[in-house]
Amino acid sequence: MTADPRRVAARKLEQQVQVRFTHDPCIIATAEGQVHARPGDAIVTGSAGEVWRVSEARFTGKYRPSGTTRAGQPGLYVSEPNRVLALQLDEPFRVVLTDDVSELTGRPGDWLVDYGDGSLGVVAGDIFAATYEILR
Repeated sequence: MTADPRRVAARKLEQQVQVRFTHDPCIIATAEGQVHARPGDAIVTGSAGEVWRVSEARFTGKYRPSGTTRAGQPGLYVSEPNRVLALQLDEPFRVVLTDDVSELTGRPGDWLVDYGDGSLGVVAGDIFAATYEILR
């Protein structure tokens, strides 16, 4: 993606999300596909009800506790304004996640997002517009 001239730099907007941590291996049903979660992984719910998994190893760099929530406990968190590379695609596509098991499916208009930490994701066009700002 880094060589594609259509890619853009973007920044995650600081938004409040609901987080719970899984104690057991499970499968999370996201709009883009089923994602495997391991014990300690965060299951995040956004303002539009969208759900995604963040690995335990990457969670701290992406979210901080909000209000009375204590780090590592379920509750409200705020997304950090991290920079990403993103590419909006006009045809269906698939992405295998770093666990080499979970696979996401993107639809035309969805964004392929490179989080810069070795992980990729798929973000629906409307969700991307509400949760990221494109940097010029």
